[in-house]
Amino acid sequence: MKHTKLFGAVVALSVSFSSVVSAAPKAKAATSVKIGIAKISQHAALDAIEQGIQDRLKELGVDATYDLQNANGDVGTAAQIAAIYKAEKVDVAVGIATPVAVALANTIKDKPVIFSCVTDPVIAGLVRDVNHGYRNVTGLSDAVPTVEDIKTFAELTGIKTLGYIYTSSEANSISSLELVKEGCKQAGLALVTQSITQSSEVKQAAEAIVKDVDGIYLTTDNTIFSALSALIDVFNRAHKPIYSADVTGAMNGGIAIASGFNYYKAGLATGDMIKEILDGKKPASIPVKFITKPADKDLLLDLDALKDCGITLPQSFADDANMIFQNGKLTQK
Repeated sequence: MKHTKLFGAVVALSVSFSSVVSAAPKAKAATSVKIGIAKISQHAALDAIEQGIQDRLKELGVDATYDLQNANGDVGTAAQIAAIYKAEKVDVAVGIATPVAVALANTIKDKPVIFSCVTDPVIAGLVRDVNHGYRNVTGLSDAVPTVEDIKTFAELTGIKTLGYIYTSSEANSISSLELVKEGCKQAGLALVTQSITQSSEVKQAAEAIVKDVDGIYLTTDNTIFSALSALIDVFNRAHKPIYSADVTGAMNGGIAIASGFNYYKAGLATGDMIKEILDGKKPASIPVKFITKPADKDLLLDLDALKDCGITLPQSFADDANMIFQNGKLTQK
């Protein structure tokens, strides 16, 4: 199986990842197909989706050649990748994250386009509603319980003012901002926000708000996560906690609490959707999928970061964690 280096992409899904992981019958190998998988940038979560897609299709017996692309955070590059896939006449184009998915959907009209981990595909214009795909487009959403996350963060840490950095040019981030506002309203928190347009601005944005907040909440903003280490450094030096809706980015330490779904499993689920389409199902007939079951999610606690911030969690909450980062090492239960 030949692999070509690629750019970036997105997809959405409402299926239990438990069933995704379970053994599935091998499909009879079909004629080789060409699949383009593009992601908006390179970081652990999006890389995990990309790998999960390939692993799942291999498991299902799909003989595929992949064109893997990375837009490096640039919308213009995403459009170029879409044009490449159109010229190559890929059998399926996969977009990981909103900007790439939108570029593919806008450019490719005669081949299936699957998005993976797009927070709000309706606002992004990919589908008209989540009950159906739209024309040649469908996929998997990584919508997270932002309001509940913020209420939990406030309850566990006692913070009074929350920080939030978002990408002003990304539909997902704008959509998430409204949920963050609602979460703060329900939790009785003051909110301090800072917008950015590219990953090189993350450190400066963190430095601009760190003195005015008690902690920071991170949604699944790919621009932020492509420069996550800079943000972690700023808040760790200030001894202020970080709560993240993405567990993958917390595995190297520095994020006090991370609760979210497993991106590799999201890739597996996306692979299942692709197989349905290769088997003849029309994208318009496949509803947007969502990750809903607790068993499909992870909870990571960084005991080093929590101690540094002077935070002691209730044992009942700590017992739910399936990942613990302590003394510079990650342990998975």
